[in-house]
Amino acid sequence: MAHDQSINVISQELENEIFGGNGRRARRARPALTYKEAAREIPVFAETDVLVIGGGPAGTSAAIAAGRVGADVMLVERYNHLGGLSTGGLVIWIDRMTDWNGKQVIAGFAADVFERLPKDAIMGPPRSAWGTRDAATAAYWSHRASAFQGVVTWSPTIDPEALKTVSMQMILEQKVRLTLHSWAVQPIVEDGVIRGAIFESKEGRQAILAKVVVDTTGDADLLSRAGVVSEADIDKTDIHHCMNTAFLLGGVDMERWAALRADKDAYSEFGARGRARIQSFERPQFGWRNDVALFMGPRLSGYSAIDVEDLTEVEIRSRQLTVQHLEFYRAHAPGFENAFLMLGAPQVGVRHSRRFAAANKVTRAQWDEGKVWDDEIGVSTSLAPKWKNISVPYSSLVPLGIDGALGAGRHVACDASSHTFLREIPQCWMTGQAAGVAAAIAAGTRTRPRHVEPRLVQRELLKQGAYLSSGIERSVSTAASAAE
Repeated sequence: MAHDQSINVISQELENEIFGGNGRRARRARPALTYKEAAREIPVFAETDVLVIGGGPAGTSAAIAAGRVGADVMLVERYNHLGGLSTGGLVIWIDRMTDWNGKQVIAGFAADVFERLPKDAIMGPPRSAWGTRDAATAAYWSHRASAFQGVVTWSPTIDPEALKTVSMQMILEQKVRLTLHSWAVQPIVEDGVIRGAIFESKEGRQAILAKVVVDTTGDADLLSRAGVVSEADIDKTDIHHCMNTAFLLGGVDMERWAALRADKDAYSEFGARGRARIQSFERPQFGWRNDVALFMGPRLSGYSAIDVEDLTEVEIRSRQLTVQHLEFYRAHAPGFENAFLMLGAPQVGVRHSRRFAAANKVTRAQWDEGKVWDDEIGVSTSLAPKWKNISVPYSSLVPLGIDGALGAGRHVACDASSHTFLREIPQCWMTGQAAGVAAAIAAGTRTRPRHVEPRLVQRELLKQGAYLSSGIERSVSTAASAAE
């Protein structure tokens, strides 16, 4: 039986009053005032080798990788869970980890996680299907976000609670000192070197001192506050750089929905009705089980992830649009008659804010050139079969203008075009693992991260199961043999 109870957050009249004709919330002008904070001594909470700020995909993999090298590691996370957008943000569709031939090239931590996840927490094609171009197989998996350009890929959808559990287990196994419900607010900088960070918690303001700091905040918050220059040259109206709060609907039958999607005319007509009713209209993806639907939107453009009023407005609009989607799908979508709002993401979905400056960065020109960096720390799958895998250099993790720090995750050094895939969950796992390895090596040898020998990082990454381009892997093996 379909639900008929309306649960609109606000009335249409109030919505129009709040958001106005341009769809944006009216805001009061901020006072042109300042307040002088009194100087004070801050207690040191801890000292450590490697301090990782942010427990999202990049931060989790960085902390675990550094722990595997033998470093003493602390991880500071503002929420009550690990995984960031891959759990709390409900970005539970994990983008492609295989290349266009079906080889898993984003491996290492990305492979370890899926070995640990329960099988019933994963919906994705079997390994035997990776890379297949069989039309029927590709069509089936394309409806489940695991086939693109007619090729089946390893891009599964997962249970976010299972990933939270596995991430926590892996962190604790490496004896990482995990500090939750804590927000790093300021880097400690002395003579151009980051020596740690100040954080706030229920205990107040405290400090952590570290030999190396890894910024995995996603927005380069610590690096930016240390004075590192960043880039933000994006088209704010581009869907690749929008924001939203994702949500899950339960009580659905996604197989019935898939039947509608397979009917092109019916699917097109349904989309037209949805757009007419809800301008920011989204279609669902399969969850990790048939009775769960994932909505990765509604996607809202023109907002800044580092503006607190924009963040607030995105949350307000997302909640209203979520309810509108629920009611529309209950009324019009096969398999959604008994749908209910299972979860609105605890974390807002941010695609872009800052990309910090580094000596080298991944660029659009590199795609055509097929460049392989000598200091490669991983490769990303490319956007289409016409391009080779995209090599990512260690130097893109080392910020300019500051020492003692590394960055990983969606704010790594790259151009706007390359950011469209380097911000994805597997790529964050990949750059995070590399940053963690490098940070541990730097701390253990008392070397600045920018002076760490890339071959040492590459050698350890290969030990941890990461994938590197064949030429790089051969060079590492040759260098290791010569050293012996």
